[in-house]
Amino acid sequence: MGSSTSQVTQLLRAWNEGDESALEKLMPIVYDELHRMARQYMAYESPGHTLQTTALVNEAYVRLVDSAHANWQNRIHFLAVCGRVMRRILVDWARSRRAMKRGGEIRPLQLDEALAVTETQDVDLVALDEALKALAAVDPRRSQVVELHFFGGLNLEETAEVLEVSSDTVLRDWKLAKSWLRCELSGEKLDGP
Repeated sequence: MGSSTSQVTQLLRAWNEGDESALEKLMPIVYDELHRMARQYMAYESPGHTLQTTALVNEAYVRLVDSAHANWQNRIHFLAVCGRVMRRILVDWARSRRAMKRGGEIRPLQLDEALAVTETQDVDLVALDEALKALAAVDPRRSQVVELHFFGGLNLEETAEVLEVSSDTVLRDWKLAKSWLRCELSGEKLDGP
């Protein structure tokens, strides 16, 4: 993975500098990781979801290509941004479905046990997105920890690297964010995490 990581970093730097062919070379290298992330996201969706894993990866790719260049730091930063883009795609999809149903019942998503936001309550993606936005308003880093670790699939060390903090800080933030989200999603409002 070391040579792959450095190759990804080099291609990201070339893409930063305007080399459009770098993205074409980059995608086959990171495709498996992006597909894994998309599978992780799709695991929280209802079985009849019309958006498939490959389509989620492709839509994320299109949005990355169409967006202004980010100042890519490295592979982990790229994957974190891809995770954020995938989350945004699914939230947009959930919101459009909710609007189409005009308040009709939406099948809730069961959060992963690792997040353990709630033990008995189902949570839909829109509600979770709103809760993460509320968390970001009071503690942006903890919101980023949830996004990177839970949704982006980064381990604690990779999350710490992206956020430029220690793994112990990420672990502490992770635990506090889970507690805060549990209260937020259950209707109990807290002033801060």
